[in-house]
Amino acid sequence: MRSTKIVTSFIRDNDKLLLLKRSDKVKSMKGLWAGISGIIEKNEEPLARAKIEIFEEVGITEDKITLIKSADEMRVNSPQYENHEWEIFPFLFEVKNPTIKLNWENSEFKWIGIEELENYETVPSLDKVLLNLL
Repeated sequence: MRSTKIVTSFIRDNDKLLLLKRSDKVKSMKGLWAGISGIIEKNEEPLARAKIEIFEEVGITEDKITLIKSADEMRVNSPQYENHEWEIFPFLFEVKNPTIKLNWENSEFKWIGIEELENYETVPSLDKVLLNLL
C-alpha cells in the first residue's frame, strides 16, 4: 500500500475552530471541509511544514500562532485512491483575532464550535484527527 505523509493543522481562537472548504482547483477532496493540510516533502519536519501551510493557505505568520498540542501520526485509508493511505501528522495551534486571507486551495472558511463539526461534509476521519488533539 502506498502512503502519503501530510500535516493537518487546526487553528483555535478562543473556543472556535477554523474550518476550510477545499476549492475545485485542488487535486483531491474538492468541496469538502478540512483543517489546514499539506504534503510533507522529503525529510521535512512535520511542524515546519504545518507552519508553512498555515501561512500559504490562510496568511497567518508563524509569530502569530502558538502550538498547543501535536498528536501521534495517524493512518487513514484514502477513499479516492485504491491501495493508498494518508499518514497524518496532527497539530493544534492557538491564535488571537486573526485576519484570514485564503489562497486558491480553499474557497471559504468558517469559525465553528467543536460540536458543530458533524454538520459539515469533511475530509475522511477529520473528526478522529481533531479528537486526538483535544
